[in-house]
Amino acid sequence: MNGRTIIVTGAGGNIGLAYCDALVKQGANLVMADLVDLSPQADKYRSGGGSAIAVRVDVADNDSTQAMAQAAVQAFGRIDGIINNAGFFKNCTFGSFMDIPAEEWDRCFAINVRGLWQCCKAVVPQMKEQGSGKIVNISSNTPYKGIPNFLHYVSSKAAIVGLSRSLAREVGPFNIQVNTLCPDLIPDADIEAKQGSQADIRTVAGRCLQRTQTPQDMVGAALFLLSDGSDFITGQSLLVNGGAHFL
Repeated sequence: MNGRTIIVTGAGGNIGLAYCDALVKQGANLVMADLVDLSPQADKYRSGGGSAIAVRVDVADNDSTQAMAQAAVQAFGRIDGIINNAGFFKNCTFGSFMDIPAEEWDRCFAINVRGLWQCCKAVVPQMKEQGSGKIVNISSNTPYKGIPNFLHYVSSKAAIVGLSRSLAREVGPFNIQVNTLCPDLIPDADIEAKQGSQADIRTVAGRCLQRTQTPQDMVGAALFLLSDGSDFITGQSLLVNGGAHFL
């Protein structure tokens, strides 16, 4: 990643920070994009010899995503990759599809699908100008499992898979690769407070590698999809799930 400019949306969450930590260590020019101000974390990276800026962004707002891309180019002159990690998950209602509020359904799709699309629109022109780029979209294992009682979230994450495949064909002629990373359940304190530990216990029991998944488990796959090693890979979905199920 040395000298490459990579944007991470949703950079302030546990998984987002895992991507950011790895990218800085790999020598990337990091653009930390989030609803909250991550300037202190960017300062910390710079004080340690890294290269990073923080940008406030609401992915559901098109002007905001455009400003994010402009900030990256202004700071570093190019955009080599983006991890579209921002998502609507923890505030989702868990229960019957009959009870999902319409406003919550719309918010879920505004962030998870429209927001991701807007981030792609923001960065692709610069990637076209460069003649290269890597887009890593974050979906989920939930569409492949058909998880019940989470219909809006699962549907939005399934849409990301289709979006990535279609986009890969549109931007392939410009040497831009688009792939999808699909994490399994990665519990944290907020999830455990809401769902307890039983969801993780059930998930772990179904894996070939029977342990809890951590944010760091996503890092290697993300770095690969941002690297030269994935130059001939596009339109693909990579499930990182400890062998919970197979494609």
